[in-house]
Amino acid sequence: MDWDKLRIFHAVADAGSLTHAGDQLHLSQSAVSRQVRALEESLNATLFHRHARGLILTEQGELLFDATRAMMKRLDAATARIRDSEEEVYGELRVTTTIGFGTLWLAPRLPKLYEKFPDLKIDLMLEEKVLDLPMREADVAIRMKEPSQADLIRKRLMTVHMRLYAAKSYFDTHPMPESPQELHDHRLICQNPRSAQVGAGAVLVKELMTHDIPSRLTVNNYYGVLQGVLNNLGIGVLPDYLSNDFPQLVPVLPEVESTEVPVFLAYPEELRHSKRIAAFRDFVQEEIFAYRKNMQKQSAT
Repeated sequence: MDWDKLRIFHAVADAGSLTHAGDQLHLSQSAVSRQVRALEESLNATLFHRHARGLILTEQGELLFDATRAMMKRLDAATARIRDSEEEVYGELRVTTTIGFGTLWLAPRLPKLYEKFPDLKIDLMLEEKVLDLPMREADVAIRMKEPSQADLIRKRLMTVHMRLYAAKSYFDTHPMPESPQELHDHRLICQNPRSAQVGAGAVLVKELMTHDIPSRLTVNNYYGVLQGVLNNLGIGVLPDYLSNDFPQLVPVLPEVESTEVPVFLAYPEELRHSKRIAAFRDFVQEEIFAYRKNMQKQSAT
């Protein structure tokens, strides 16, 4: 099959529109339509159902789109390896992690990375869903559990515990609880236990709820939990890495904590020699080292 026709078909299938695909490819709508029609004739198959709101793939179209999607991912991987043979760190790096870790820990530290590598373009994808690194949905991931795929390089970065925190100003009008039973007199702010990837935090919340806490605010990510805590809504269940960056947080019942949550950095084996990956990996490790030193200082005082 003609690669140009496949490339155009892929753009149309991805965009769901001849017009949008033409804009991406810098071709007229009629030129795109002719190429798709010619591909359908060569395959003796209808690839799209056409209707007023756009295009929908037929069963045969879905089969071809699966094939072209895999081809495009392989091409992306090859392009990344070619770019990474250069001496300088530049180009796009797609990083995925959770909403909480990405917004509260990683994003505030990225200016240091850009200072060293101003030509780097970070595409930060924050979601609880685990993206498929071998299928190139992202280049590198920071995950709150060890990746299961065998063809990934992984590095354990740190260990996190979920703990209870409140804002200093909260205790201007509320008593500090001395035992878990006294949480009954406070509002608990936590991530929704039904949210994806809450793990150890969900177990801790279930334990806390055995103390019959009448008022609760649940949020689907830790950024929202932190905002509730900082605005004196109650006592929140938050990852302990926040205490370093938010000095206005006060630990509540320090003996109450979740099990360990391991934090891993992972990337595909095929990107082992990527200079962009190496730059990002080294940056994160340096920041983790600085974070640990600060936490040790806090513990000493």
